[in-house]
Amino acid sequence: MTDSLADPHLRYSGTGSPEHSGNGSGPAAPQTGAPRDIVILGSTGSIGTQAVDVVLQNPGRFRVTALAASGGRVELLAEQARRLRVRTVAVAREETVPALRTALREAYGAGEPLPEVLAGPEAATELAASPCHTVLNGITGSIGLAPTLAALKAGRVLALANKESLIVGGPLVKEVAAPGQIVPVDSEHSALFQALMGGTRAEVRKLLVTASGGPFRGRSRAELADVTPQQALAHPTWDMGPVITINSATLVNKGLEVIEAHLLYDIPFDRIKVVVHPQSAVHSMVEFTDGSTLAQCGPPDMRLPIALGLGWPERVPDSGPVFSWTEAMSWDFYPLDEEAFPSVPLACHVGALGGTAPAVFNAANEECVEAFMAGTLPFTGIVDTVAAVVEEHGTPNGTGLTLPDVLAAESWARARARELAARSATATAEARA
Repeated sequence: MTDSLADPHLRYSGTGSPEHSGNGSGPAAPQTGAPRDIVILGSTGSIGTQAVDVVLQNPGRFRVTALAASGGRVELLAEQARRLRVRTVAVAREETVPALRTALREAYGAGEPLPEVLAGPEAATELAASPCHTVLNGITGSIGLAPTLAALKAGRVLALANKESLIVGGPLVKEVAAPGQIVPVDSEHSALFQALMGGTRAEVRKLLVTASGGPFRGRSRAELADVTPQQALAHPTWDMGPVITINSATLVNKGLEVIEAHLLYDIPFDRIKVVVHPQSAVHSMVEFTDGSTLAQCGPPDMRLPIALGLGWPERVPDSGPVFSWTEAMSWDFYPLDEEAFPSVPLACHVGALGGTAPAVFNAANEECVEAFMAGTLPFTGIVDTVAAVVEEHGTPNGTGLTLPDVLAAESWARARARELAARSATATAEARA
């Protein structure tokens, strides 16, 4: 798998740098017995808070040097900074700095030195390139692309939970990433990462990405028309942020994961399949050419893949819960209903188009999710509107891709998705009048 961005066969040398890596100066090498220095981006979100738990449970193994967040939860950010004793905290929203400084002073107490504070849309990108061994990118959305590129260019090991940055900027990421420099943190891609160690690249027949099916598994498309945001947020197995939870309900998230698997492991789309597995116990599987299928299993708890991302190539003992094999269990698997959930085939089409098409897909979806949450777009309208925006965008011209290309495509897609969503809301209101 040496052509892959995430290569499970590639171990790291004693210096702490990815073998064969020529990018940047390489990760800062910890002294023998010293904790590994970590930067956490998106620390107050779902991935970030669980990463903090993993670090606090392993103080001799990890040391967090910096935290970055949007700025919406400054009290939590301040408390994380105090507990981890970080050098730097960053917020994307500059207007939250006064509240953050107040929260830091209250958390640290009088007379205690406070960490450095960075602010602005480039703050997380600056931290991503700061001296450390591993950067955990837990930011939600395509705004995580710039920090992903910065960490890779600086030679850091990237524990990647921000799938959108790879999806919207795949060629850009592949251009700067060394083999094995990315360790995936999504539960599905962490599972594939582990299962792929069971064979060589030539022996891989299929990647089987599992999906819980979300809260609406088994419903027809007609039965999804009147779904409410509250219903869509009630995921049966995972506790996640609101955007990714809605994406799991539409299965857009699974479509994004198929694109991510293609980019990480360089497997063609026709050899990546989605299998519905309601219990979320088998996180994904790899089918090999001899007929063997290897699965990675575990309770649905993100601390397991987070710990592997932070500690790779070593496992972190007792990172999360385990199954009780003395009790009866049953696991079910079903084919994907592509008529009720057309997001996965749409994502495969978008991934095959390449260029700026994945950025358009992702940006339009983010706007449509927001419209659905606001009650102005029906549940089935999310993917329908995304498909309309993707079709209007058309097939990208040329093979080159730049960051300005991605940003321009996203800006257009967001504006167009808002227009179509507003038009849908108007038509619905007129129909009810």
